[in-house]
Amino acid sequence: MTGNLNHIIDQVVKDKGVNRDVLIEALESAVLSAANRKYRNTRDLEAHYNPEIGEVEVFEFVTVVEEVEDSYKQINLEEAREADPDAQIGDELGMKIDASNFSRIAAQTAKQVIIQKVREAEREGVYKEFKDRVGELVNGIVRRYERGDLIVDLGKAEAILPHRQQVFRESYRQGDRVRAYIAEVNLSTKGPQIVLSRTHEGLVAALFASEVPEIAEGIVELKGVSREPGSRSKIAVFSNDRDVDPVGACVGMRGSRVQNVVTELRGEKIDIIPWSSDIAQFACSALAPAEVTRVYVDKGERSLEIIVPDDQLSLAIGKKGQNVRLAAKLINWRIDIKSETQARAAEEEEGGGERVPGYVVDPLRGEEKGPAQRSEPATVPEPPAASDDAADVVDENGGNH
Repeated sequence: MTGNLNHIIDQVVKDKGVNRDVLIEALESAVLSAANRKYRNTRDLEAHYNPEIGEVEVFEFVTVVEEVEDSYKQINLEEAREADPDAQIGDELGMKIDASNFSRIAAQTAKQVIIQKVREAEREGVYKEFKDRVGELVNGIVRRYERGDLIVDLGKAEAILPHRQQVFRESYRQGDRVRAYIAEVNLSTKGPQIVLSRTHEGLVAALFASEVPEIAEGIVELKGVSREPGSRSKIAVFSNDRDVDPVGACVGMRGSRVQNVVTELRGEKIDIIPWSSDIAQFACSALAPAEVTRVYVDKGERSLEIIVPDDQLSLAIGKKGQNVRLAAKLINWRIDIKSETQARAAEEEEGGGERVPGYVVDPLRGEEKGPAQRSEPATVPEPPAASDDAADVVDENGGNH
């Protein structure tokens, strides 16, 4: 009824990766459905694929009875023995139906099923390929905009770069190349959805991993990233080899490695900071290029009170609070930053009045007022000497690009 399907099934299984049994079962189900519609569900039908002739055959099952009450589901003994001489009362006979009456419908149904199963296999293949690639970089071509979202062609699949995952000052046109971070891979009724991001902190980490062999080899670890997309990022790095400077490795000869990352991020500034298990030292590095006078550490509250010279306060806080905000996110501690003058005023009023709050930043809640609990000051370390390569990329404000 559907022509010889053997060649078609073999081709689909080979080229599209569709499971043969699943495809045959779907064909049988679809042809049976077409037959039931033809006969208005009045008969007891079954459909079976016959590989010898490459067709789905439909059989009508009837029960052998002495007196027929339902001509669609019963047959008398005399007629039954014409089909099967050994038939007895109570036997169930399966007789092949002449499919000429609905062969066109069956052929169309078979075609639709094959197309559907091919699409399902392709979707499943895409999902299997990308579900374990979350956190990777991918290159694609912008195909179109859909309500502010970018549809990106990855070659084997299309991905979406949602408006919320785009950097506000970046723009794309159809045909532009885009490099992005795989943030999510979801499986929906419409198939897999690959969600890309240009704002994710992981994009910065992945770009450095692709540019710095020492990171890929595990010699240098990227301990943390804090980011305000399109403006500035801070990354903390640590070396497992005493002979390898982690900052210098990320900067590269004459700043080549970090500059490649900056170019990919379209000019976003990057501060590369040495990570330390000593939170006071780590905080001082994170606030660079500002100098720090002393640090009070409250481990119980994960809070730091950091004192800086008066002329360093605005530098430590940064434009619109960006420097201290990124530092707090990077170290994941609450930071209360004060000038020397504010700190002296706080010390004088500590005995009887309310302490003078500095500029307080919580890594989760952002800026807030209210001083941190003071403990004994930690030793403020000398800033580490910059490597020759690192010195080449320090900007006029003292920050690394």
